[in-house]
Amino acid sequence: MDVLSPEQLHAYKEDGFLIVEQFLSSDEVRFLFKASTQSTGLTKHTYAVLDANGNESRLALWNEPGNDPFGMLSRDEKLVAIIRQLIGGPVAHFHSKVMQKVPKVGGAWEWHQDYGYWYKNGFLFPDEMLSVMFALTPATKENGCLMVLPKSHRMGWIEHGKVGEQVGAALDRVNRYEERVDRVYCELKPGDALFFHSNLLHASNPNTSENPRWSIISCYNTLNNVPINEPSSCFNEIKTVPAGSILTASEQGFEKTSFNKKKSDISLR
Repeated sequence: MDVLSPEQLHAYKEDGFLIVEQFLSSDEVRFLFKASTQSTGLTKHTYAVLDANGNESRLALWNEPGNDPFGMLSRDEKLVAIIRQLIGGPVAHFHSKVMQKVPKVGGAWEWHQDYGYWYKNGFLFPDEMLSVMFALTPATKENGCLMVLPKSHRMGWIEHGKVGEQVGAALDRVNRYEERVDRVYCELKPGDALFFHSNLLHASNPNTSENPRWSIISCYNTLNNVPINEPSSCFNEIKTVPAGSILTASEQGFEKTSFNKKKSDISLR
């Protein structure tokens, strides 16, 4: 099943990212946002990651996609069909996370490539990995939407080091590349989906607005690209569910989810 047009595929391969507007319906967005803010199974496993200035962004992360609303999203047959078009297949689910930037104090994410983190996990082929961000609230310049440097995925992996509690790309390379291109602010409406290559340079500024920025990010690899230091979800083809299954999921499904702990995250060390 091909979901993306040839023009969309070309745009992703050329620029390293692609926005698909209104991927989620308004009902699905409301349901997921409610689940992300009211589920005790999620909130009690949320932790903070500090940026270079000591400001915190909060997230909850898990590997195995279950029968909860977010598991249904990451297993959605339409979504997985798009992933397969972009990186090949069969497709495995690496991890998903709820990203929480609260008003006024939500911290920045430093310039990095996702593969800058995932290199430590032992994945070999960055072209066979990607992330997709789903906006649950408006993402704007003011509340710290994602910024990307188009075509930067063509540079390959850049050396990364510790920045605060995060991992950041070597800024001499980032700055030199930014002399060649204009950064793009990926402002999203609720329900929009942003797909981006594992080597695309991206960052986000602090949330200085009165409004939260809430999103879900799911990350995938192919079964040809299994890691050394990660759990079994990376080694198994994802079990898809019919489109629209999000709205049939239990909001309490997170009680059975195995969340990751900050101290055990290899990529943050």
